[in-house]
Amino acid sequence: MHDFEYDGSGRLCCAEVPLETIAREVGTPVYCYSLPTLRRHIQAFEEPLTGIDHQTCFAMKANSNLAILTLMAKSGLGADVVSGGELFRAMKAGIPASKVVYSGVGKTTEEIDMAISEGILMFNIESEEELGVINERAGALGRKAPISIRVNPDVDPQTHPYISTGMKQNKFGIDIENSVRQYLRARDMEHIEIVGIDCHIGSQLTDISPFIDAVDRLKVIIADLGAQGITFRYLDLGGGLGITYSSEQPPHPREYCAAIIDAVRGLDLKLIFEPGRVIVGNTAVLLTKVLYRKVTDKKTFVVVDAGMNDLIRPALYQAWHDILPVTRKDGPTHRVDVVGPICESSDFLAKDRDLPAFSRGDLIAVMSAGAYGFTMASNYNSRPKPPEVLVDGGGYSVVIHRQSYEDLVAGETVPEGMI
Repeated sequence: MHDFEYDGSGRLCCAEVPLETIAREVGTPVYCYSLPTLRRHIQAFEEPLTGIDHQTCFAMKANSNLAILTLMAKSGLGADVVSGGELFRAMKAGIPASKVVYSGVGKTTEEIDMAISEGILMFNIESEEELGVINERAGALGRKAPISIRVNPDVDPQTHPYISTGMKQNKFGIDIENSVRQYLRARDMEHIEIVGIDCHIGSQLTDISPFIDAVDRLKVIIADLGAQGITFRYLDLGGGLGITYSSEQPPHPREYCAAIIDAVRGLDLKLIFEPGRVIVGNTAVLLTKVLYRKVTDKKTFVVVDAGMNDLIRPALYQAWHDILPVTRKDGPTHRVDVVGPICESSDFLAKDRDLPAFSRGDLIAVMSAGAYGFTMASNYNSRPKPPEVLVDGGGYSVVIHRQSYEDLVAGETVPEGMI
């Protein structure tokens, strides 16, 4: 559920604020977030876990906005990070390092040192070599590094191949057989402390069964290693629960949590969850303005001022985002492509959609843009990144300002004498 609805005058609003007001005062393109929706989604995930020993660590790759992270911190959430920059942002927002899980296949020496020094909850180990490096760096710092191994259970998450992470052909994690060997290896490392076991199989999952399959495979490893004297405090089950973009019918968080709780019954481990999209995906829209309508003998294009540099999901994943007029339109629809100004044929927000008759100057809301939207934005074609606006009740705040042209060249130099 979200708070983007038409009012009695046919204006699409975020909470009590008409989106046309934000477009007029802040400009387009612009990301617009509903704070009430965000609060409600956090509660929807946490409420079914009441009384369960757990820590929810928001997956920051979905959205790393400092204002949003601050709400996460105040709600008791931790963070799942995949870079030193995300760790820095998490702590800047007030999330203690002791609630941070560090995932990702390419941790640099500098990032590892930073995470050890700050005292994170644990590293999720993604390769044999990484385990050795973390042991070395912990030794150099005179510390012990808490670790879990990210087990790749070879479970098909039934999602887009680009966001599948738990199969043998994926770059993530260590396969089941080798993970047991790596735990035995880690036990003998002087500067490693084994604290958990981890699994994350993919993103935008709309069925519970792959999660349960993964848990069942982890339980076998936990029993095997327990017989060899290796025990855990944490069971990290990752994230990946999907949302509704179009016609998907993903399970509600309470169904997901109930199934997980039932599946892990008897393990006596603290559960770690890493939701991302399910918390923030439907909290935001990307507002954009129609620049031109272009008709050819093959296609009709609605050219808007937001491009794949602002929202890359349609180009990268062929992802669907609903397209709504900011002012309700009656009358017949037309089959069109909604495209941006980027000089790439892959620059589209929607293809072959039956949409109202848009004209120059009309405002469009690209729905479900809160996850992997701004966080994946770039300056391709030297386009300034858009602002982000947070709405609560009848007011709003700009929490990230639109980049200026000067921002685009900040930090660049032309060396004297070389050119």
